[in-house]
Formats: sequence, C-alpha cells, structure tokens
Amino acid sequence: MTQKISEVKTGKKAVILVDMLNDFVTGPLGCDRSKAIVPALARLVAKARENGVYVIYSNDCHLKGVDGELALWGDHAIKGTKGAEVIAELAPQEGDYIVPKRRYSGFFQTDLHLLLRELGVDTVIMTGLHAHMCVRHTTADAYCWGFKIIVPKDATDSFTEEDYNIGIKYLKDVYGAEITTIDELIF
Repeated sequence: MTQKISEVKTGKKAVILVDMLNDFVTGPLGCDRSKAIVPALARLVAKARENGVYVIYSNDCHLKGVDGELALWGDHAIKGTKGAEVIAELAPQEGDYIVPKRRYSGFFQTDLHLLLRELGVDTVIMTGLHAHMCVRHTTADAYCWGFKIIVPKDATDSFTEEDYNIGIKYLKDVYGAEITTIDELIF
C-alpha cells in the first residue's frame, strides 16, 4: 500500500490559506459557501500551530485602478482597506506569515516560493477560496516548484458546488494533490 502524503512525518508542511478575506466572505465578492468552511479552517490552523506547522496567508491585495483582475471582478481586496483583511475568525497570529498577491496565484510575483524554501517546507496544505481559481492557480505553481500538495476538501470551497467539484477534481487529476479531510491530516 502506498503511504499518503498526509501520513508522512518527514519534511516540513505549511498550511496556506488563500483569500479568506472580508471581501470574499461578506464583501462585494462575498460567498455564502465560504462561511461554512470557517470553523474547519479555524480548527486546522489551531492544529497546525500546536504542531509547529507553518501557517501562511496568501491574500489578494490589489492596487486600485491598476490591477487587471479588477476589470474582471470589480474593486475588491484593495490594499489598505478592511476588505483586504483576513476575517476576524481566522486572524493571523504571531509566527504566521502573510504574503500579499495581485493575481490569482499566491506564487506569481510574490516571495511565497522563497519563504517556503527558506522555511524548509516540502509539502503545502492548500485551503481557502476558490478551489477553481485562486486555490487552483496557487496549487499549479506549487506543483511546478515541486511541492507535495494536500487539499483538505472541507477547508476549501467555491462560489458554487459545480465550481468546487471541478476545482477539486482538477487539483487531484492534474497536480496529483492528495484530497483528504482536516481530521485525516497527521502533523
């Protein structure tokens, strides 16, 4: 039997929370489905911190009137606004890392790759919003950089069930992501 990535205790892991921001939960791009994953994410980050697993926030942080995504999605997560802040229930704590991004992928033109390498991380646990967009693009780059990928299906979501299912299937089929649950994760 092949051992699951989530069961391997060698190497270092990092939980990456993608776009769990006010604007994506209750703001202009608010997603009612996102509220359902907040308690699970809170449990996951608490479990990660207790076990010395890094917690990294990959957050949209756009420049008003400049970023191309704003033409598609309207103003959201504008740098310096309340909408660009992580929701209170998942607020970063001392020792966590915040990596702002201006595109879908948390790796594109950010220091996420450098941070993960300097921390010695070889496995990323991808969570947050949206499985078919920002989580997907961040996972694509994690795969290209050679990271092992775990996706707890109860810690990510999308605007619709269809988008979510498409996203999760794509992550598994194309990037070999291990699809699991928070309770199945072993730190």
